[in-house]
Parts: sequence; C-alpha cells; structure tokens
Amino acid sequence: MIRRWLKASGAEFWLPLPFVAIAFWVGSSFLMAQELQQPQIVKNKLQADTQLKATVSVNILLINAVINRKQGTTQVAVETAEPILKQLELELPMTDATHIEAAIAQELQLSRQNVRQLVRYEIVE
Repeated sequence: MIRRWLKASGAEFWLPLPFVAIAFWVGSSFLMAQELQQPQIVKNKLQADTQLKATVSVNILLINAVINRKQGTTQVAVETAEPILKQLELELPMTDATHIEAAIAQELQLSRQNVRQLVRYEIVE
C-alpha cells in the first residue's frame, strides 16, 4: 500500500532527488578544490609598468589657447561636435605659438595646418 501511494503521489521520484543533489554538490566541490590547488602556468605575464595611449577620433570645432606669460604655461580648451566628449582641456608648459601648435597637433593627431585654422589665441600678461 505504501508503495502504491509513493507511485501515485510521485514521491518515488521526488524523495531521492535531494540525495542526488547533495551528492552532486559534494562531488563538484571536491573537483573544484582539486582544480584550484593546481598551479597555473602563465605564458604571457601582465606588465603593470606600461602605459597605453588611447586615441579618439572627434570632430573639432574650435581650439582656444590662453597663453599666460607670467606662469609660462598655456591652457588649451578644445571644443568638439561630439555629444560624449564636448570639451577637452590641456595644459602645456610653453608660450611660443609654433611650439604650442606643434604640441596640440601631436596631442590631437592633426596636421599643423588644421591646428592653425582652428586655434584662437588669448595672451595674458
């Protein structure tokens, strides 16, 4: 009678299921512990002392350069047409216009001719 009740209620299937789950859990835990104890051989090591340079291509609208001759620095503000990067600011340790244009061209990866067309200077004494 108990056997018929177990078959009819489906308990014959459901009763051993927790034991199967526990056996699976214990077995997978054992295998995971064994795998984690194995030494890992790394062919390419990560070098933390290198710096990566990211380049971004944006449409530049205007470059404002404020030259402060007393401090010997130039504050450069680059306005873009991009919604993500609207403005980029640089500080350059120089006051000569040709050096400033060269530094901006190198930093923004533009030609010096393009920089000359876009840059507007303001000199602060």
